[in-house]
Amino acid sequence: MVGQIKRFLVGKPIATEHQHNERLSRITALAVFSSDALSSVAYASEAILSILILGGAAALGLSLPIAAGIAVLLVVVAFSYRQTIRAYPKGGGGYIVARENLGNIYGLIAAGALLIDYVLTVAVSISAGVAAITSLASTWGAPWVKDYAVEIGLVCILFVTLANLRGVKESGVIFAVPTYVFIASILALVSYGIGVDLLFGAQPVVQDLPEVPVSETIGIWLVLRAFAAGCTALTGIEAISDGVPAFKVPESKNAASTLTWMVTILVSMFLGITWLAHAHGAIPNELTHETVLSQIARTIFGNGPIYFVIQSATALILVLAANTAYADFPRLASFLSRDRFLPRQFSSRGDRLVFSNGILALGFFSAMLVVLFQANEIAMLPLYAIGVFISFTLSQSGMVRRHFRIKEEGWRRGAAINTMGAVLTAVVLVVLAVTKFTHGAWVVMVLIPMLVLLFNSINRHYGSVASQLSLEGADLPIPLRRHTSIVLVSGIHRGVLPALQYARSIAPDNVTAVYVNLDADQTAKLQQRWIDWGCDVPLVVLESPYRSLITPLFNYIQEVDSRYTDDVLTVVLPEFVPAHWWEHLLHNQTGILIKTALMFNKGVVVTSVPYHLGR
Repeated sequence: MVGQIKRFLVGKPIATEHQHNERLSRITALAVFSSDALSSVAYASEAILSILILGGAAALGLSLPIAAGIAVLLVVVAFSYRQTIRAYPKGGGGYIVARENLGNIYGLIAAGALLIDYVLTVAVSISAGVAAITSLASTWGAPWVKDYAVEIGLVCILFVTLANLRGVKESGVIFAVPTYVFIASILALVSYGIGVDLLFGAQPVVQDLPEVPVSETIGIWLVLRAFAAGCTALTGIEAISDGVPAFKVPESKNAASTLTWMVTILVSMFLGITWLAHAHGAIPNELTHETVLSQIARTIFGNGPIYFVIQSATALILVLAANTAYADFPRLASFLSRDRFLPRQFSSRGDRLVFSNGILALGFFSAMLVVLFQANEIAMLPLYAIGVFISFTLSQSGMVRRHFRIKEEGWRRGAAINTMGAVLTAVVLVVLAVTKFTHGAWVVMVLIPMLVLLFNSINRHYGSVASQLSLEGADLPIPLRRHTSIVLVSGIHRGVLPALQYARSIAPDNVTAVYVNLDADQTAKLQQRWIDWGCDVPLVVLESPYRSLITPLFNYIQEVDSRYTDDVLTVVLPEFVPAHWWEHLLHNQTGILIKTALMFNKGVVVTSVPYHLGR
């Protein structure tokens, strides 16, 4: 039944030799890797305005030059990552670039920052999508929907997780239509809105505004904070460079082309939304919980079908923007696992040729954040951009180092582009760290060193295991001259008899059955029946005055094991196996407990002899 449910949810397994069929075309890849970056237009302009409004109405006009500065930064970073795509066609992004060119510690910092950012990407995107849903519901007379924001967010995470477990190509096909509907609807809104405003003038947004006292003066500090808030528009830019191997051949060319299209569309939508928000006077409204994008669409198109399409597409793209993280988090985790910085389970592909363990881990951690922050994306935004700009800076710095080290054809031009990217992203990183430190950015700055310590601890463990398992300098083991077998019994029944016969087959003259006396009457009955059914195997009864099962067994096994140095001690466990999985719940799991305890006892082999029950 479990297998059938898995097949229904995830799909049939895909053979390894068909992996090339799972590669993505440019059109599908734009939906898979760009949904995070493109969806940021739904909240990046609002994030700028949410800071500027603290300076009063006069400060709102600064949104346009701030958005223009962010647009320039977007273009520079995009050109920088085109260099990375060409240099590293096998993907890996900031982690591989920084580790190869700057050293292990810088690579791990970049990796930790990106992993945190991918988890935040899912949590923020899902929460923003829920906000769009509640805005639409409030406009249509159902404000109570916002009371279930967390539950809606968790359902969305579950949906995206299951979709990605079905495979990269299939999830790309699922998410392609909503992504392109969103692009078309936002470009239509921007084109039509700007055209009407230029011809007939902009109609102001009609809404109930809360009283927002002017709490800050207009100055460089306010501008820097607004700029830092708007830099959430850059999240997801690095996604394509991380996932180059997912593209069809030629991978680098297709990835670079997709990145160019993504940035072109993103800049157009971001600047257009910011211009419309300024022209129509749309500002964040905590009273109605209506997003700035919703206010613009409602003012330009009214509450009719077009508004519904825009809001629905926005809600979908914000939810599906999490798919970018689902494409990159598992892949980055697999690189770290391959290099022994994460558990090996993260490097294994599942039935559908995706890194299933990474997908499940991402879904779990992002769900925790949605619950912790109650699906409030604004509360998570201060944590959001720090990680990605750390990765930006280290990646671009690594590329500069690579250009000077390899000096390939055209390296001076590439070095100049990457140097500009490194300097600009480093400046923005400092601005983000300073302006958002007390608003939650300190959490990311603490988590990244903790992750680096964790990575190194895991790496040391794997190094120690490899060293101890190495055959270099090893001596041949001492020849074994005898077998000693102990059969642990809880009674005498059909499941015990095969275990006794098995023990006699490996140690014909050295088998002992062991029983722990927890009830004197039951022990007496067992000893009586053992005479007829014990298969001529001697029975040893261990006393346990404190009703402990493990301690007397452990002591006896250690005592027997210490008798000889040239034997192997095998502990045999008779276990009956119920016909149905749920019937296991009706029986104690003493065998598992014993096996777990004996696992750490050197020189002891534990063998289970199953007896399968009928239906």
